[in-house]
Amino acid sequence: MTRIVPRRLLTATAAVFVMLGAACGEPEPPEYLGDGSLGTVVVVQGDSVQVRSVYTSPGEIGLLGNSAEKAIVLAVEDYGTIHGFDVNLGVGLDDMCSPEGGMITASLVIAEGDVLGVVGTNCSAAAAEASPLLTSAGMVLISPSNTAPSLTSDLAGNEGESHFPGYYRTAHNDLIQGEAVAHFLYGEGVASAAVMHDGGPYTMGLATAFANAFEREGGVITGTWEVDRKEQEFEQVLTEIAEGEPEALFFPIFYPTGKYLVEQAAEMPAFSDMVFAGADGLLGDSFLSLPESEGMYISGPDDRFGDNVNQRTGWSATDLEARLTEIEGGPPTNAFWGHAYDATVMLLDAISAASYLRSGDNALVIDRAGLRDYLDNLSGFQGVTGVLSCG
Repeated sequence: MTRIVPRRLLTATAAVFVMLGAACGEPEPPEYLGDGSLGTVVVVQGDSVQVRSVYTSPGEIGLLGNSAEKAIVLAVEDYGTIHGFDVNLGVGLDDMCSPEGGMITASLVIAEGDVLGVVGTNCSAAAAEASPLLTSAGMVLISPSNTAPSLTSDLAGNEGESHFPGYYRTAHNDLIQGEAVAHFLYGEGVASAAVMHDGGPYTMGLATAFANAFEREGGVITGTWEVDRKEQEFEQVLTEIAEGEPEALFFPIFYPTGKYLVEQAAEMPAFSDMVFAGADGLLGDSFLSLPESEGMYISGPDDRFGDNVNQRTGWSATDLEARLTEIEGGPPTNAFWGHAYDATVMLLDAISAASYLRSGDNALVIDRAGLRDYLDNLSGFQGVTGVLSCG
């Protein structure tokens, strides 16, 4: 864990130089976080603090981003200024829920030069490519909906293969979700299950977590199948799955892939009594409105946030959801809107803690390393999603 070291906490020898400097008309800067190791950003009077958001916007899978995007905008509005400086979100970027999208959006953000942090991405596949680029450029990335275990750690705290210092998330770890699904299905009397994923870090991580947990429960995995995310024909793979006679099929894949799967499975007698289970990649109106989705189990984060209040803005989960409902003309389209709101506020708090007004011209000086100092040590943050701590 990184230790927070305010710039004013100097050694006795260094303090002598600070006092001498002050005597020569060079005032010591106010206390703030950071050691300058990642560089600083200076915002002059009249300019704005720059942050960005990356989410999934086009097509049906855009449901992952719609409510999150609006929650990010509301969080910036509710937060207000940082030491008197406005915050500029710029234009939201589309991660296309793909590795290519993550690489492209990260490159665009880095090219701007003065962006301090990003709220995003929606999809773990995009984050796996965006995270190393953004964090190596000194920025922080806080995702409201990345859930792949590889992006942070396993439940024992062992670092994931795709984790980079400067990456954070307010979403859950899929090791928890996979175990929850396995425990539920086995408790419902399901003794055998087949598993399907699309090879991406989210779907494969969740499928693996489910399979491992299901076998620990005492269940049998009849097989694991990988399909192309753009696949529309599933007759062959469904035939192969049916040969193993599983009692359930767990497929944590995205829409519209899941749509084609359930529609074609409905035409095959072998699946008439099989239990279907999906995950938050299908937790949206487009999939849930399908007749073939009736009777399925779908896992995802619980967005019943009750009376939780974000400690910085003062907005409650209930009132925030009402605002989103009014803006969108209906309830939020996904469960990650609260996570997006809290992630944005955490980023802005980190910027505030890592910055100070420079004497002379009142420019805002922001230490990039200070953002990580703040977030690495964040504990007991009360958000609309609950109490958050960084580990």
